[in-house]
Amino acid sequence: VILLCFRRYLLAALTSCLFWNTVGLGTAMDSKPNILLFLADDLGIGDIGCYGNDTIRTPNIDRLAREGVKLTQHIATAPLCTPSRAAFLTGRYPVRSGMASSNGYRALQWNAGSGGLPPNETTFAKLLQQQGYTTGLIGKWHQGVNCESFNDHCHHPLNHGFDYFYGMPFTLLSNCQENKPPELDAALQAKLWLYSQIIALAVLTLTVGKLTGLISVCWKIIACCTLAGGLFFISWYSSYGFVQYWNCILMRNHDITEQPMRLERTASLMLKEAVSFVKRNRQGPFLLFVSFLHVHTPLFTTKKFLGKSRHGLYGDNVEEMDWMVGKILETLDKEGLKNHTFTYFASDHGGHLEAQDGSAQLGGWNGIYKGGKGMGGWEGGIRVPGVLRWPGVLPAGTVIDEPTSLMDIYPTLVHLAGGVLPQDRVIDGRNLVPLLQGRAQKSEHEFLFHYCGSYLHAVRWHQKDSGAIWKAHYVTPVFHPPGAGACYGKGICPCFGEGVTHHDPPLLFDLSQDPSEAKPLSADTEPLFDAVVRKIGRAIEEHRRTLTPVPEQLSLYNIMWKPWLQPCCGTFPFCWCDKEGDNTQSL
Repeated sequence: VILLCFRRYLLAALTSCLFWNTVGLGTAMDSKPNILLFLADDLGIGDIGCYGNDTIRTPNIDRLAREGVKLTQHIATAPLCTPSRAAFLTGRYPVRSGMASSNGYRALQWNAGSGGLPPNETTFAKLLQQQGYTTGLIGKWHQGVNCESFNDHCHHPLNHGFDYFYGMPFTLLSNCQENKPPELDAALQAKLWLYSQIIALAVLTLTVGKLTGLISVCWKIIACCTLAGGLFFISWYSSYGFVQYWNCILMRNHDITEQPMRLERTASLMLKEAVSFVKRNRQGPFLLFVSFLHVHTPLFTTKKFLGKSRHGLYGDNVEEMDWMVGKILETLDKEGLKNHTFTYFASDHGGHLEAQDGSAQLGGWNGIYKGGKGMGGWEGGIRVPGVLRWPGVLPAGTVIDEPTSLMDIYPTLVHLAGGVLPQDRVIDGRNLVPLLQGRAQKSEHEFLFHYCGSYLHAVRWHQKDSGAIWKAHYVTPVFHPPGAGACYGKGICPCFGEGVTHHDPPLLFDLSQDPSEAKPLSADTEPLFDAVVRKIGRAIEEHRRTLTPVPEQLSLYNIMWKPWLQPCCGTFPFCWCDKEGDNTQSL
């Protein structure tokens, strides 16, 4: 009898252990966890302590890594914000949703453009909403606002599964701060201003010539030239001359609260909103997506952090963002939610190497990785921090070197919420839970495709049997000046045209041996060169067969400013309001 009881006890114990390992080391996986997502803007992988930076202080992000899982090969799907975030939200390559551009404008340019994340795309927020989650987005959106009228909100967060939105429908720009050089389409603005001056000079010359009798021209021609010049000036100045009013706005749900926004209090407002959302929804389950405006230029930083870092204004901004992360995590602790919250931190793409003000570097550091923001193939543009924590479910202090993608968050969250992935479309992300818990040793990704706009620049092949991670570059940007590692003087590197080099055969690297992509392999130095290139070539063919034509959301028409789509607090064009007042008490 004793032996029988012991056998039954042992069987029950083994069954319990097996169950816990399968569903998540405890009953936490039986219920739906709260989900807290942090996404930084333009943060380099080398900018935080847990990825090797020993001069910028990021204790709160580092704490997440110590208490959770750190991904060392976490890949953004695009090297710019709009397409990268579209992929993050939908779990799909942006070329599938039309959020990849075939022209030089690779991100949305205006709140009053008609392009954006299509209404027929299903975000993870929408699926979690269906599973009973209260969903909120605090911060940057940059996925469009309207389609046909100034208040149809077809691309708005509330139309994509978020119950609550507070933040910028666009993105932070240097144009948002007084006395900063223009960042939005600066080269085009300079050309338009030059053309306006030329037209004005021509009209003045004709007028003086007519009055002095040196030029025989009728007044009707001069009047027509004056009218054309005036219309030209008004058309471009009405858009680019008021960027701060058109793009730099804050919204709460569908209502504009600041137009233009006052940067000196934006961080306090964002933090207050995030903390308030957690407290309001502490009974759960909730999804809170904190989409930081940090660390995008103009790097506006509050006085508390100015001059405190060893890396100038950029370092100050990173340290302020880390402090904000800490305050939100502190709220989880105070509300007793830490152990029942799945937390994630990442950046939308690599640091912006070309962001400079004289000798001051205003962009991030991408560590040992070549390239940066805007470069679709080089690691520095797409390899980003990836930190996940769920105490008691994910093993603390774990480091995973397998290839993972920002797209993987989509199926991971749907799995945690008990939902089902859409069956009517291709989902490119993979559920990370088995890998994070150690139940799987290899990433489910065999191939990852690295786009620059709608152009395929590189492909990564994870050869699981050998451990090699091959990467073939078919197109690379031409650095300026040569060998500089970036496209200084151009803002960001282009995806096509004279600014890129095509490679046939492709440049091939084994990232497991050469993560800095310093020494390209050849048929003479690598016996498997031809076989690897053929294998990747076949993968590209298979991948392209899964693509279907969709409307291009970043077409020239869709990204251009349209007055009738302009969100306006007031009567257009007199758009101004400040509904926040001094509602920014410290936290």
